[in-house]
Amino acid sequence: MIRYSKKIKQSIIIIFIYLLGILYFFPILYTFLTSFKTEANVVPPSIFFIPTLESYSIVLKSKIWPYVENSVIVTTVTALLALVMGIPASYNLVFSKIKKSQNILFWFISTNLLPPVAIAIPLFLIFNYLNLLDSRVALIIVYTAISIPIVVWMTRSFLVEIPRDILEAASIDGCTKLRTFFYIILPLIKMGITSSALLVIIFTWNDFFFALNLTYVNAQTLPVYMATFMTKQGFFWAQLSAISTICMLPPLILGWISQKALVRGLTMGAVKG
Repeated sequence: MIRYSKKIKQSIIIIFIYLLGILYFFPILYTFLTSFKTEANVVPPSIFFIPTLESYSIVLKSKIWPYVENSVIVTTVTALLALVMGIPASYNLVFSKIKKSQNILFWFISTNLLPPVAIAIPLFLIFNYLNLLDSRVALIIVYTAISIPIVVWMTRSFLVEIPRDILEAASIDGCTKLRTFFYIILPLIKMGITSSALLVIIFTWNDFFFALNLTYVNAQTLPVYMATFMTKQGFFWAQLSAISTICMLPPLILGWISQKALVRGLTMGAVKG
């Protein structure tokens, strides 16, 4: 009887998880299906329709490619810079004899607690003074500053688990700190590096606020371009769904490829650290 009740509870939990997953995934599925409709079939919503690539044709023939280029360049450079600066910072906080390292770690993460709107005006004034408004450099600087704390905290949870005996053995064998870092430390935390890079890519790729407020024409990214399909004449829902699907594809593909590293980075490392 006890085993039977346990099976019932497990079945209920599994059903609830599946329903929650379907509920969470439904907006993505609805957007994907809507992208294959014509504008006439979107409002009112139609369940049965003949799929068409009309919306994708309109979107891909529009001025989308400069925005895609800006998004790819800004996201790639931001991820590389965040890793290059964040991993050594995390390494030093874990293995070097820095006093009050916990306070420094808290300061790192506290910089992300501020709402973006609170720093929008100071950033605008600074970049305006430096003549960096409407440039990729401005976006890269902002996104890198936001992403470094993420990299530090994610990689720290992996670095804490590395036995210090490994570093001592490498030192006895004549390995310098630099060689130890590149040939021993980095391979051991490759899962943390992968998950950190993926999170940085997702956050940077999806950002709308800073891309809207710090750019005008030359450096606008794909999320900003999506807003142009909301006009005074109305919403072009089919075209908006098509470009939303295109915008979602890179993070979804990367997440699917590196899902094991992401899950381990968000659960095992974080819990152990």
